[in-house]
Amino acid sequence: MCIFVRRYQMSKIICEICGTTYPDTAECCPICGCPKDMSGNVTEDDLVMDQMPALNKGGRYSSGKKKKEIFDFDEQSDDFPEPENEPYSSKPEDDEENYDEQPREHNTAVVVILTALIVIENCGLDETVTFSNTAVNSLEPNSSILGARAGDTLSVRDCLYALLLQSANEVANALAEHCAGSIDAFAEKMNEKAAELGCTDSHFANPSGLNDPNHYVSAYDMALIAKAAWQNEMFRIITGTPSYMIPPTNKHADETPLQNHNCMLHPYRTSKHVYDYCVGGKTGYTNAANSTLVTYAQKDGMTLICVVMDVKSPGQWDDSRALFDYCFDNFQILNIADNETRLSGGDVDAGDFNTNEKFVDIDTNGAIVIPKTATFTDAVPSVDDSNANGSVAGRISYTYADRVVGGADIIKTGATVEPFAFKNTNGEAGTEQGTETPGDTEQAAEKTFRVNFRVILRVLLCIAGAVVVILLAIMGFSRFRIWQRRIAIDRKSKSPYKTIKASKKWRRRRRRRRR
Repeated sequence: MCIFVRRYQMSKIICEICGTTYPDTAECCPICGCPKDMSGNVTEDDLVMDQMPALNKGGRYSSGKKKKEIFDFDEQSDDFPEPENEPYSSKPEDDEENYDEQPREHNTAVVVILTALIVIENCGLDETVTFSNTAVNSLEPNSSILGARAGDTLSVRDCLYALLLQSANEVANALAEHCAGSIDAFAEKMNEKAAELGCTDSHFANPSGLNDPNHYVSAYDMALIAKAAWQNEMFRIITGTPSYMIPPTNKHADETPLQNHNCMLHPYRTSKHVYDYCVGGKTGYTNAANSTLVTYAQKDGMTLICVVMDVKSPGQWDDSRALFDYCFDNFQILNIADNETRLSGGDVDAGDFNTNEKFVDIDTNGAIVIPKTATFTDAVPSVDDSNANGSVAGRISYTYADRVVGGADIIKTGATVEPFAFKNTNGEAGTEQGTETPGDTEQAAEKTFRVNFRVILRVLLCIAGAVVVILLAIMGFSRFRIWQRRIAIDRKSKSPYKTIKASKKWRRRRRRRRR
C-alpha cells in the first residue's frame, strides 16, 4: 500500500533541543516533541546542507571533535518520541487541491537494501573503497554517519556492514561512487534494477534514502526489492548480524564497533521488541517519511517479508510483530513437488515399448501458501508454457479463493530412451551364406523400436500370477467336491444287506484264524 505524504514549500523552523529542521506548519518538533514556540525561524539561506554539523544533544549525535563519539552515531531515529499532532498528512481529503501533485511514499534508510544488493552483485567484497570529499560532505543535517573522513579507505565488505547495520549515509555515497563512478550514475543503476525486479511505483535519486523530491517508493515495490536481496547469501549474512567490528583504517587507529539497529533482531536499545523468528531487516527514519521498517522472519519453513511505512515509533515494531504473528498462526506453506498428485508426470504412452521415466518434473523449490484450514487440493492448478526455455517446459501456478498463492517451474528432466536397432537384410542370398552383398547393404533399412523391459516383465508376472490363481482355484474346487460327497455318504442310512454281508465276512475271518 502506497501512503502519500504532503510536502510543503514554506519557511522552516530549527529545533533548539535537537537541531532538527521542520516546516513551520508543524505544532512541534517531529523528533523530540519540542513546542514550536521554543524554536527559531530560519530561511533556506541559513541552512548549509552539506557542512552543518549535527548538535550533540542527549548523546545522540556528535560534532566530530572526539574520535570515540564519531563512531557512536545513531540512525536517523528508530524510536524517538513523536508529537501528538502529526505535522504531515497522508489523507487526500485533508488537501484535495495539492494531493495530485504529491509524490509517493518518501524513501528512508530502507532503500539501502537496494544499494547493498547492487554493490554485492557488481563489486568484490575485498575491493578497496576510497571516501571522496563529496561522499563525506554532501549530506543533510542530522544524517546518520559512520564518521569516515575524506581519504579514508575501507573494504567493500566493511562498508556493507556499516551501511546495513548503522545506516551510514557517507558510506552509501562512497559505495555508489566506487560501483558506478558517481552518485547520479549509481541512481540510474538503482532505477534499472528496480524496473528489472518489477517495480512500477518507485524512483530513486540517491543511494542513501535521504530526502529528495524525485526519491520515492511504494511498500509493494520495497517488498519486491527486499525479496530479491534476501535471495543473495551475502546480504542474508550481513542483515542478520547483530554486531560487527570494523578494523583500523588508514585514518583511524582503533577498531569501530557497529550495532544492528533492528530491535526485532538485536536488543539495540531495549529487548522488549526482540522477535524470536526475526532473521534480518533494515530500519529507517526521516522527517518526511516517518519511521519505516523492513523485516524478515522465518518459522516452520516459511520466510515472510514485512514492510511498514509512515509509522510513529514504536509502531513499526508492534505492527511488524502483529503481522508476522497473524501470518504464522493462520497460514501454512506446502511444497508443490511433495503434494501434487493430480497432474501427469510426463510419461509418454508408447504401448508395450513405453518408458516410465519422467520427461518433466516439478521444481522442488516451488511452494504455495494457503490457510491452515485448507488442504493442498483446495488450490486450483493451471499450467502455462509461455515462459518455456531450454530447461523449463512451463510453469504451474495455483490459485485459492481467486488469489495466486504460489507456483513452480516445470523442469525438463532430460530423460532419454536408448534405441534398439534391428536391421532388415536380404535373407535369400546373403543370410544363407553368412555374408551380405553390396546390393543387400543398400536395400537394408534401419528401424528403431523402444523396448521397455520393465513393462514386459510386469506382463509376464501378471500372466504367471493368473495361472497360479487358476490352479489354486481348481484344486480348491476338487477338494470341496470330495468333502461334499463324504458328507452325503455319511448322511445315508446303511442297508440291511450290507450289514449281513459284513457279518458273514467277519465270521469267515474268525474261523480261519481259529484253524
